[in-house]
Order: sequence, then structure tokens, then C-alpha cells
Amino acid sequence: MSMTLLKNRSLEDFSGELSSSSAAPGGGSAAALSGALGAALVSMVCRLTIGKKEYEEYEEELKEVLALSEDLRKNLVNAVDVDAGAYGMVMEAFALPKQTEEEKTVRREAIQKAFREACESPRKTSLWCLEVLRLCARVSGKVNLNAASDLGVGANQALAGLEGAVMNVLINLPSIKDEEYTDHLREEVEETEEEGRILKAGVLREVLAYIGGAD
Repeated sequence: MSMTLLKNRSLEDFSGELSSSSAAPGGGSAAALSGALGAALVSMVCRLTIGKKEYEEYEEELKEVLALSEDLRKNLVNAVDVDAGAYGMVMEAFALPKQTEEEKTVRREAIQKAFREACESPRKTSLWCLEVLRLCARVSGKVNLNAASDLGVGANQALAGLEGAVMNVLINLPSIKDEEYTDHLREEVEETEEEGRILKAGVLREVLAYIGGAD
């Protein structure tokens, strides 16, 4: 993988890197990017609404949402690189020497630590994506109707990021020996995913009602 941060690469370069035979960046980075796009669209619809007389009763709330969505966008953009780095830690741990008993112990501990980080990175992504969906639901019906479809796409992107992040948590859990940790994390991400799906469905119902689509 190139030493240049993924977030600073062009779309063409990043998608090319993603399509390569390298294990990182992978689905976790793609999930974070999807969430970042969802947050960006929330920011967009807020900016397209703020200053419009017909929505002035929501202006202060939309300014607050805009600040929150921008923070989430930046967190998720950074997570594109963090996730790729976390998987790199796993590969580095497996490459450690294992000739002596001491080396085997160090290697086992490093592998466990790396897999935890490989879970924590997408876990954070899933929670940030959930926050994006909460913002989508919060502003639904309060933003410029001409941008209704953009809000719907934002909700779709955020849920895609959330679900992708959850998958990246779940695939790493079997490699972690701490059952208390894995049970707790599995329960958390399942609850996160359920809430996210409910929020996205609610937003899309409102959006489709306006643009004349169907469920």
C-alpha cells in the first residue's frame, strides 16, 4: 500500500488501490468512506436549507446538525486510513517469529492485540455511521425539499457504511479468545445495526413520500 494517506488520494487512485490484490485497504475502509459520504450529504442538505426564509424556524437546529455532521465526516474520512492500518497490524503480528516459546508467547499476544484493534476500528465506524443516520432522521422534513433525494442517498450511504463496519467486526471476533469481550461487542454491533436500519427506513419513507417513489 502506498505511504500516501488514502484520504489524500484521488478517487481513481483509491478505487484502484481498493481493487488490488492487497488485503488493505479493504471493506473496512470502504465502509468508512461510505459513512463519510453520508455525513457529507447531511452537511450539503443543511447548507442548502440554512438561510431559506421558508425554513427559518429550523435554522438554529440545522446549524447545530451541520457542525455535528462535519465532525462525523472528518472522523469517518480519517477512519479510512485507520482501518487499513489496523489490518496491517494483524498481518505484522502473524509475521512475527515463532521459533522459541518466548517468541510464540509474544506473537500470540500481539495477534490478540491486533485483532482487537481490527474490531475496534470498524466498531467506531459503525457508531459514527449510526450518528449520521440519527442526524438524517433529525432533519428529515426540515430541509429544502429540493434536496430530499440527497438526504435519502445520505441515509443509504450511512447504513451501508454501518452494515459494512459491522461485518468487519463480526469476521474478526472468532479470532479473539476473550469471550466476555466478544459477546459484549457482538451484542453492541447487532443493536447498532438494528437501530440504523430502523432510522434509514423512516428517513426513506419521508423522502419517497415527497418524491413520489415506492417502498
